[in-house]
Amino acid sequence: MSELRELYQEVILDHNKKPRNFHVMEDANHHADGHNPLCGDNVSVYLQLDNGIIQDISFQGSGCAISKASASLMTSLVKGKTIAEAEVLFNRFHDLVTSSGETEDGEALGKLAVFSGVRDYPARVKCASLPWHTLHAALESEASAVSTE
Repeated sequence: MSELRELYQEVILDHNKKPRNFHVMEDANHHADGHNPLCGDNVSVYLQLDNGIIQDISFQGSGCAISKASASLMTSLVKGKTIAEAEVLFNRFHDLVTSSGETEDGEALGKLAVFSGVRDYPARVKCASLPWHTLHAALESEASAVSTE
């Protein structure tokens, strides 16, 4: 189990150091901002939606390694997905980081499984889930900023 945790930590650190899709998308047609006052994480999610498909996605912001890695992995995984598919991933991820038990289908989460240990640290659940809640707000075109409080 120690080797698995090390691998998970390496993936999180890699995505924190070299986040994927980390830029402002000037031609985004959906956007939302999120904030985690407890940790100080700030994230903006930008989407290019076309016919219910996430054609492109990016994020910008600052925060802890878990928040940035979560946003990086999220953007990599939802690009090209339908809104419905992105919502399914959102729900599975939320269950992963908040459930006291193992998820029923770890394979369906792929690399997102690296966040399974977050559930043992309730303050870190908010860090990991902030980008996902911000994505959800962007998909719903919610005007108010997302907060983990």
